[in-house]
Amino acid sequence: MTTPAPAPAPVPRTRAPFGRALCAMVTPFTEAGTLDLDGAQRLADRLVTEGCEGLVLSGTTGESPTTSDDEKTALVRAVREAVGGRAPVVAGVGSFDTRHTVELALAAEKAGADGLLVVTPYYSRPPQDAVEAHFLDVADACGLPLALYDIPGRTGTRIEPETMIRLARHPRIVAVKDCAYDLLGTQKVLARTDLAYYAGCEEHVLALYAVGGAGYVSTVANVVPRRLRAILDAFDAGDTAGAARLQRLAVPLIELMMASGLPGTVTAKALLGALGLPSGPVRAPLRPAGRETADGLLAAYERLVAG
Repeated sequence: MTTPAPAPAPVPRTRAPFGRALCAMVTPFTEAGTLDLDGAQRLADRLVTEGCEGLVLSGTTGESPTTSDDEKTALVRAVREAVGGRAPVVAGVGSFDTRHTVELALAAEKAGADGLLVVTPYYSRPPQDAVEAHFLDVADACGLPLALYDIPGRTGTRIEPETMIRLARHPRIVAVKDCAYDLLGTQKVLARTDLAYYAGCEEHVLALYAVGGAGYVSTVANVVPRRLRAILDAFDAGDTAGAARLQRLAVPLIELMMASGLPGTVTAKALLGALGLPSGPVRAPLRPAGRETADGLLAAYERLVAG
């Protein structure tokens, strides 16, 4: 009788300071366009109940460019109240202005956030020494752990791997939301630091996790939180083939939501609305998805949950 081969040893995990499975939560608005705090609380509660281990507020998906400072702070307070201690709440506080970013960071800390998501300063395209100084100023100003948001396609500026390695020396810079589309550069940083790397692009969830990433921060998790978390759970259980199958099954919905020419905020809110979940309209200059797009998203969602 052949002895079964032992299960493969798990890949050593980097620290996951905010959990593994994080949702980049939409910011619900009323039909009149005002902040819907009741809807935000209901959505946050559902996401945590359905398997999200952490929530990221006021990021790209949360329409941070079009929400006021007061709205951002109120959102943190409301979600903190809704989820209690069940999941970390990470507040997006990044802007193109270091002073303003520090103000937002301090307000989020006071409102009850567990961590901060700080994007690379955008539009002005600062050189790497200025990028580094920006993040260090924010980290020095508050007592919360920081996740750096590396998304050069939107900001125009990369956090270069060598800059990231230097920033990792700061005790409060603990994580990265990785939307740089540079898996080689990411692995160089993983090899030389203990930064927790979160995939910010859903097609990279399994690939980054397999080389030691901490998990993901996902827009698609707004609508299928359990499906995305199942990828990580299968991998952690040693079922790498199952994890790969689950990743592939999610690709059609990922593509429609994140690579169809519309921002993920637009597609996520369209699908949440079709499912009767809190979302509301997007704020200008974004525009809502058309009926054909919404129907296509719903059909892809239904195929995924039925598969």
